[in-house]
Amino acid sequence: MSSSLPHFIKLISTSLQLSEKQIRNAIQLLDEGATIPFISRYRKEMTDGMDEVQLGDTKEQYDKLCELEKRKETVLKSIEEQGKLTDELKKRINDCWNTTELEDIYLPYKPKRRTKAEIAREKGLEPLAKMIMKQNSDDLERMALAFVNDKVESAKEALNGAQDIIAEWINESEAARNSVRRIFAFEAVISSKIIKSKEEEAQKYRDYFDMSEKLSRCSSHRLLAMRRGESEGFLRVNISPEDDHCLEKLERIFVKSDGESGDLVFEAMKDAYKRLLKPSIENEFAAESKLKADTEAIRVFAENLRQLLLAPPLGQKRVLGVDPGFRTGCKVVCLDSQGNLLHNETIYPHPPQNEYQPATRKIQKMVEA
Repeated sequence: MSSSLPHFIKLISTSLQLSEKQIRNAIQLLDEGATIPFISRYRKEMTDGMDEVQLGDTKEQYDKLCELEKRKETVLKSIEEQGKLTDELKKRINDCWNTTELEDIYLPYKPKRRTKAEIAREKGLEPLAKMIMKQNSDDLERMALAFVNDKVESAKEALNGAQDIIAEWINESEAARNSVRRIFAFEAVISSKIIKSKEEEAQKYRDYFDMSEKLSRCSSHRLLAMRRGESEGFLRVNISPEDDHCLEKLERIFVKSDGESGDLVFEAMKDAYKRLLKPSIENEFAAESKLKADTEAIRVFAENLRQLLLAPPLGQKRVLGVDPGFRTGCKVVCLDSQGNLLHNETIYPHPPQNEYQPATRKIQKMVEA
């Protein structure tokens, strides 16, 4: 078992509002290979009567926490190999139990393909980016000329490279990402448009040819319909907040000067938002909203199926049912045409009791009644 198991138990117990003893015993049985139906039916004394839904939720959360722990090990190893793992950073990662937060922490250290910012770093422009980011000086031309060399042909190229680096820093900033996430959560609009020349083929999606509504209010069946239309190549779907509101929030965080340096940081911020930050957060919300819609669709389907399975199999007829048994007898129940219990009885027609005649009379009496 994981060394983090006590913490897992505490987290799951709080989330599901079940006792730590119940969670601990349920996890122990699951780790031993017991199935959820087996535990719910034959190990009630160990879990204090946890049902299949509670056991399923426990297993789901336990599996997610185990996956997150493995991811944290990978993240720690990667940062340590780069020689950038400090005690403070290690503690922060170990204390983190949220997947999104963990990925935000790891983002500045994540191995990257050769980006525009990486190319600028290779040209030695990171010190220039740091100087501009402080926004203490507005003589950018003079600052940039100091970085002109055989790799950097002009001050303009140096400033462009510094801007690319700053854009990447903004994209990797937890404050920036969380700020944009909050706006997405409350204001994002999901919209769908028909792809030109596909109108005739996509008639079943005609309600979504030009549709938009707040993501938070979009019903699961509408969202899933849009995503199906997108996957079949008929619709173009996107999730977007009010861009000006996002830029305004980011400006408050990063722009500290109204001079040249502030202007360059502002341009880098706009580039970061449009090219890096917004697409990344949009993908997050697309995946999250799809998962929620799938979960809701499954819940509705399960409830409909439950009602179907509970419907009287013979229609509105009175039914006498028998649950056979030898040692404990046969349980007999009478149901009315609505499926409500009218009467129940236990008979013992088999060994060791052999009460054949009394059982027969009871059955006859119930049939007549």
